[in-house]
Amino acid sequence: MDRGGLEPQQCAAAGCVDAAGGAHCALSIHPLQGNAMNKLLTLVVYMTVFTWACVLAASMIRSRGWTPEGMKVALGNREGLPEPSGLAGRAERAARNTLENLPLFVALALVAQVAGAVTPRVELGAEIFFWARVVYIPVYWIGIAGVRTGVWGVSIAGLAMMASGLL
Repeated sequence: MDRGGLEPQQCAAAGCVDAAGGAHCALSIHPLQGNAMNKLLTLVVYMTVFTWACVLAASMIRSRGWTPEGMKVALGNREGLPEPSGLAGRAERAARNTLENLPLFVALALVAQVAGAVTPRVELGAEIFFWARVVYIPVYWIGIAGVRTGVWGVSIAGLAMMASGLL
């Protein structure tokens, strides 16, 4: 059986076993090699970059980093900043919420990948989560409270769809 160049002992150590207990590489991406990206892993990368961009944008909005004085604040130690209000506060809360949800998404995606359980249901859940988060940020920034909660709910439904595809 094709083991992607790995010895049977390496496959067994990685947890690749068939129903009879024999070691083999049943995963589309062997955990020891990681030689290809798929849709799920690509969404993990996109979500990570998107989360970083949200945190950066919130910081720039709060410090008014596009102005000379704001740039000094953004590049400084940021001590003594006033409490964020308005758009800056919403941007910070949206970024924090995105940071809080990222580990849940990454955990589900990586469990699916390592377990060889990347099904259409898991992928659809990941896509729903990702696109709901993309919509969530501007809705939160604009301040549309009821819609914001609904979009957040859609993202949680995406996570639930991913989890249900693993159980």
